[in-house]
Amino acid sequence: MQGLVPPQFRLIQLGTAFWQSRALHTAATLDIASTLADDEYTIDRLALQVSADTENLYRLMRFLAAVGVFEETAPREFRNNGTSRYLRTDEPANVRAMVLMHNSCTMSRPWHEHFHSSVVAGGVPFETCHSKELVHYMDDEPAFDTLFADAMDSVEGLLGTSYATDFDWSQFDRVFDLGGSKGGKMITLLEHHAHLSAVVIDRPAIIESAATHWRSRGKQHLLSRVRFECADILSSMPAASSNRDVYFLSAVLHGMDDASCWRLLTNLADASTRAGARIVLMESVAAEVGASLPSAQVDVQLMMATRGRVRTLGEWRRLIERARLELEEIVLAPPSYSLLVLRGARVP
Repeated sequence: MQGLVPPQFRLIQLGTAFWQSRALHTAATLDIASTLADDEYTIDRLALQVSADTENLYRLMRFLAAVGVFEETAPREFRNNGTSRYLRTDEPANVRAMVLMHNSCTMSRPWHEHFHSSVVAGGVPFETCHSKELVHYMDDEPAFDTLFADAMDSVEGLLGTSYATDFDWSQFDRVFDLGGSKGGKMITLLEHHAHLSAVVIDRPAIIESAATHWRSRGKQHLLSRVRFECADILSSMPAASSNRDVYFLSAVLHGMDDASCWRLLTNLADASTRAGARIVLMESVAAEVGASLPSAQVDVQLMMATRGRVRTLGEWRRLIERARLELEEIVLAPPSYSLLVLRGARVP
């Protein structure tokens, strides 16, 4: 389809793409999709329900319907469609929090105010804008921290469960999920593998509500097999007790610079090697040439918000070997991630 659009118009589309994101953000903020639910609303009724100006709301809805979000079924009447349903809060796989997070002032200001200067002079736009690293900002801003955690939780539905089904977890008994947020991936693992237990480790603000989160979603029967612990994984690492232990890190290292990655991987080597435990990194691996659009998008977002990056396999190998670890196996975890299986390097 892109090849059918004249280059000049394609550039204009890209240059005005933020119009769509801002319109989508407004619809998500007003929670229009949840209000519509399974019904059709006239614009007057919808405006009354979401407390909005009727004519401006109509123009917003007409615009979003034109780009494929919502459907105009009759003059000035709208309903959800197959796309907008994923903004509904009662849809388990909804991405409303992700839309709200990426379009919040916290995340959008660095793009608008500091991205250009970072390309020219270096630096992290988020840190320039907010005078602190993302993780420290979240520590100081509970509301944004909650929104960010909810957005990350919504990623679970996008990634699928191939990491749980296409890898041989029978060789392990206990999984240490480092930086695992509320433990969504561990809950999925425990559902698929009755023999496993898990330890989920993250920041206090996340861990404190994790068990309550899963009870509210009917997963209390799994909580006897999972433990939630608070720790700074850069400075504290639980030691493995046998080769039936495995450390699991999902999209953790891509948010760190090389020095922090090496530090964490070195700590993992120290904690795992003596017992013969494995380490599994669930990460995107960029092509050496011609990165895919999803990979490049994640990478530029990481450039804006963190000191991390999407790495090529060669870059991963160099980090892994420097930390005295070996890359034992690579398992594809569609749609966009790979499982890098590591073990302590053999001493000659």
